[in-house]
Amino acid sequence: MQLRYNFRVYPDAVQRTALARAFGCARVVFNDGLRLRQQAREAGEKYVSDADLSKRVITQAKGTPERAWLGEVSAVVLQQALADLNTAYRNFFSSITGKRKGPHGGTAPVPVPQEQPASDPVHQEQPVQGPRQRPTSAAKDRRHAGSVVA
Repeated sequence: MQLRYNFRVYPDAVQRTALARAFGCARVVFNDGLRLRQQAREAGEKYVSDADLSKRVITQAKGTPERAWLGEVSAVVLQQALADLNTAYRNFFSSITGKRKGPHGGTAPVPVPQEQPASDPVHQEQPVQGPRQRPTSAAKDRRHAGSVVA
């Protein structure tokens, strides 16, 4: 039997800052790692191993003045970002080659904006509506006035 629990966290201002810093650093490491792997693939170089990627994106980057702030967060967050990148990268290529079940992946097409004539009523701006109001108890009573309760 498996159990699942839902928790709601209400961090204070200091905790929100620490979380934002950790998430930001994880995002930078993920993007840097993805960029290195893409550049190596486009250049026809061999696959960048996980250990080499970790060394270049985390360890060596912490020594540079531009990325010294990576040392302010836990290394676990940064390593997990690279582990997530590795999983996503392998899943992407597995889905393209058909080794993975489910819909075949690929790069999403970039939508190209096209100009629409101003006289087209479908593409004219629609007025923005406010949030929907919950029905009042009087409206609920009117809705259920004809229903029979047994």
